[in-house]
Formats: sequence, structure tokens, C-alpha cells
Amino acid sequence: MDFKSSETLVEHPAEGPRTEDELPDSAAAAVKVVIVGGFGVGKTTLVGSVSEIRPLTTEETMTQAGVGVDDTIGVERKTSTTVAMDFGRISLNDELVLYLFGTPGQQRFWFLWNGLFDGALGAVVLIDTRRLEVSFDVIGRLEERGVPFVVAVNSFPDAPVHPVEEVRAALDLPADVPIVDCDARLRPSSRDVLMTLMRYLHSLAVA
Repeated sequence: MDFKSSETLVEHPAEGPRTEDELPDSAAAAVKVVIVGGFGVGKTTLVGSVSEIRPLTTEETMTQAGVGVDDTIGVERKTSTTVAMDFGRISLNDELVLYLFGTPGQQRFWFLWNGLFDGALGAVVLIDTRRLEVSFDVIGRLEERGVPFVVAVNSFPDAPVHPVEEVRAALDLPADVPIVDCDARLRPSSRDVLMTLMRYLHSLAVA
């Protein structure tokens, strides 16, 4: 049997990170942000669209094992789901870097949230106006942990459009919690959501 020697391995070292994945030398501060929401609201899409590095995803094909367990009402065409987390990174300027952690949306994976919340400075709650009810428990968990958050109303072709104050009332949110529209598929839109969160966190720190 032919085994590669250690000398051969030295001659062919493993590849390191891609140049575009390396953290800029100018980065001086890093902030952990979690992207949360119910099943199928677009968390993986948002992380993937805005990340400046190749995002890490843990998507798996949905199987019969989830039938009767996972609530797929309104997202019946969805064929895959996040089973652990999504991870991405974006530099808001030369010095500030955000590390993005997308949470799994299915409730049977919510036990993973505790670890993902550790050290998070804030959160983005993605919602789908066709299924506002899937956001209630998500927001409740953030409030219980004292994690500041903004709400981003993701754009879906057949989703009803409601005035901001109606959404605020439906979710029973305080007047100071920002609510913004977004299209998670578009990098500029997703970046604007993160900028809104940073401005909100800054206002809380100043206050």
C-alpha cells in the first residue's frame, strides 16, 4: 500500500484562507450580531447576501422525519433548513467588523440559541408578514435575555404590506424599537438593516 510521506506533505502544504477572507489589518473592533426569526423568513439568505467572506452554512435537506414536527405552513416549497447556524462577516468601515450568526428557525433546534446569543451585542429579527405569529416566541426570547434588537420586514412577492405602526402593534413592540423594510436577497438592503441596528445600539449606549 502506498502512503504519502511527511516530506510529500511538506511539499504540498494545505491551502490557507483565501485572501478575500482575511480580516483587514485596519480592523480595531468586532461586534457579534445574531440574525433570528421563525422558520423560512430569510435568515440564511440575509447572511449570505451581505457577507464579505464565503458564508458558512449548515443547511440540510428536509426529510420525512420533520413531518408533523416542523411548522411549514406558508413555506411548503422550502426543501432545506439550517440545523446549527449560519456565519458571515461584514466590515462596516475600516475599523468596525460585524460577525453575523444566523440561528436555526425550527423550534426543535432552538436549544442551540443559548450558545449563539452568548456575547452578542444585538440582534436582527427577520419577519414575514404572512406569518407574523412565528415571530412572537422569537421576540419573547430576546426580551427575556435582554438582547437589544431591530425588526426587519423581509420582502416576499405575495406578502401583505402593512404600515409600520400596524406591525409594531401586532408584535407588541415598544415605540423605540426600529422597524425597517428589507429585501434579504440584496446586499445593500441587508447592509442597511445592520446599519440600523448599529445606530440603535449606539443610541442605547449614549442614553
